[in-house]
Amino acid sequence: MNYVLTVFDKSGEKLLEESFEAATEKEAKEVGEAKLKEKDFLEATHRCTSSAGKLVLFHR
Repeated sequence: MNYVLTVFDKSGEKLLEESFEAATEKEAKEVGEAKLKEKDFLEATHRCTSSAGKLVLFHR
């Protein structure tokens, strides 16, 4: 399944929008968190959604 990781700044502007594939929602959450850590966005507002529209990761 395809997932999209999106990071926003405080004004709502997108700082990152990156697509990736994962076999399960658990894997997608792990991949998303790893990408956030790698790019130093763990504390920024972010979300990760599946191609079906399900929210698998969120931080405000």
